[in-house]
Amino acid sequence: MIELLIKKFVKNSEKTEDPKVRTGYITVSGICCIFCNLFLFAFKLTIGMLSASIAITAEAFNNLSDVASNVITLVGARLAGRPADAEHPFGHGRYEYIAGLVVSFIILEVGLTCFKDSFGRILHPVETAMSTPQFIILAALILVKVWMGVENGILGKKIDSPSLKATSADSFSDVLTSGATITALLIGTLTGFNIDGYMGVAVSVLILIAGVNIIKETLKPLIGTAASYEVYKKITDYVEGYEGIYGTHDLIVHNYGPSKLIATIHAEVDDTEDMVVAHELVDKIERNAMSDLGILLTIHMDPVAVNDERLKELKPLITKIVQKYEVKGSIHDLRMVNGNENINLIFDITLPHKHIYMEDELSELVAKEVKKIDPRYNCVIEVEHGFVNDMDS
Repeated sequence: MIELLIKKFVKNSEKTEDPKVRTGYITVSGICCIFCNLFLFAFKLTIGMLSASIAITAEAFNNLSDVASNVITLVGARLAGRPADAEHPFGHGRYEYIAGLVVSFIILEVGLTCFKDSFGRILHPVETAMSTPQFIILAALILVKVWMGVENGILGKKIDSPSLKATSADSFSDVLTSGATITALLIGTLTGFNIDGYMGVAVSVLILIAGVNIIKETLKPLIGTAASYEVYKKITDYVEGYEGIYGTHDLIVHNYGPSKLIATIHAEVDDTEDMVVAHELVDKIERNAMSDLGILLTIHMDPVAVNDERLKELKPLITKIVQKYEVKGSIHDLRMVNGNENINLIFDITLPHKHIYMEDELSELVAKEVKKIDPRYNCVIEVEHGFVNDMDS
């Protein structure tokens, strides 16, 4: 349903990297969600008042808070879609994360209020009564939230929107709480055992958990996170796919909004290549990365001896030694300086943030192993940490 509306009202809806298209997706979804949540609020509040159920009333006001959340999401999307200006040269994309953060605090406030009212109902129970038609209506209303959860989940993945993903997660949380509420009321109706207040507490706790989870997810990009392995592969494979690039390392990705990534990367080029030619190549890759990937990419050239047969043989051997101690370790910028009695091997080791050995200890272990290849080898090692999420790789 929402996807059909998007195709009808969002121009060039297939171009999901375009900020205007993203804003269109979120706007259509948000308006649909506002109408659905107002519909749910009205029905649940009516049933809650007729049955004197605090749990259903709590759910009704949770749906009303969802309306406020949808409005804030819409405003955030509009602000995030504004173009860059003199004060904000990287655009306004992070407004979408800020909107999600505001939404999470609204959810927390609703959860705390519901918890207070439900705890009061435990101390001072009120008899609840519900008719069969009311049960049927409540069960049918769950399907609305299931639909909202599925639709927003699909759209959230399609445009990588934290706000739509949060809306989807919140909808499925509401499905669970609604199911639990109906079960509690059914038990009360059939057995006379009133657990309405207890179920209201359970509903409010689930609301609070949803709010905390959304806070965590929206704070991550605002604080700054490592690039996902998917983004890492997309960028490195793209750069290394050009003839004349012999390897990449030191990728750093900055997130200025779901559709605004800025990245820097070191690209290895032939040290015998004319620097003007090499510079033209990286310039070309930077321009194409913007049009093909939608990423503002800056490339630092690292000249390497690609035709040195000794280094060609040594690099995989040293890499194997490093990965003997750190499976996810890698090396780059391998250079050789010949002396009369010693040969200096200069290289960097990149480690994941979760590593086994301390930097100095690892350098010493690797240097000893390399000396077994040739006693003249003297390693000069710089250990650094990558900027890619270790959990994804």
